[in-house]
Amino acid sequence: MKELVFSYIKDMYGVLPEYPWEKYDDNAVFRHVDNKKWFALVMEVRGDKLGLKTKEHIPVINLKVDDAFFRDVLVRQEGIMPAYHMNKVHWITVLLDGTVPEGKVFDLIDMSYTATASSKKKQKERAPKEWLIPSNPKYYDVIAAFEKADEIDWKQGAGIRTGDTVYLYVGAPVSAILYKCRVTETDIPYFYQDKNLTIKALMKIKLLRRYDKDRFTFAVLNDEYGIYAVRGPRGVPNSLSCDLNE
Repeated sequence: MKELVFSYIKDMYGVLPEYPWEKYDDNAVFRHVDNKKWFALVMEVRGDKLGLKTKEHIPVINLKVDDAFFRDVLVRQEGIMPAYHMNKVHWITVLLDGTVPEGKVFDLIDMSYTATASSKKKQKERAPKEWLIPSNPKYYDVIAAFEKADEIDWKQGAGIRTGDTVYLYVGAPVSAILYKCRVTETDIPYFYQDKNLTIKALMKIKLLRRYDKDRFTFAVLNDEYGIYAVRGPRGVPNSLSCDLNE
């Protein structure tokens, strides 16, 4: 698997490994050409240091995850764990012993490459993303808004781009995901501020799908997908995305 990873990174990104440590000459770092940031670290680690029941050395790769919630979802999966010898909030360690399927490893490398890219490269290369965003009925009646039109203005969320998908979670008394929308325009100049809300820009979202109010309730999000709060824009875990797109 280790050799396959090296080949994938070379073919996909044109990057060769660097070996910066004389004492650990098998540990390989992969960097972006422009900003020189690491996006992968491949090394051999003794199994018991990873919490495994073996003292044999196992090939692993450390990768960055921008979304803290998605990172929490990943580390529950077999062969993926909090990063060894790196920031455990933003990095993960993935076993390269066959536990994690080859395709999954490659997807996680792509994710890390994007997470560590320069702002200019991120804008150019980032694929459309899915977001879960809250709607508070106390401040805005989104249900009434979508009864009148299938495209509405919404508070611009940090990191959200045209072409992204947003799922609107409507707060109490509904407390459920009700809408799937496509972002059709972003960075519309606008400013509003009161004691509860500050808006610095707007985006337009177009309704794609409605969900039954009993399907993706807060209780379901909590029990089935590990989502315990929806307080601001956040990434959508793969399991929830699959169900939302059934």
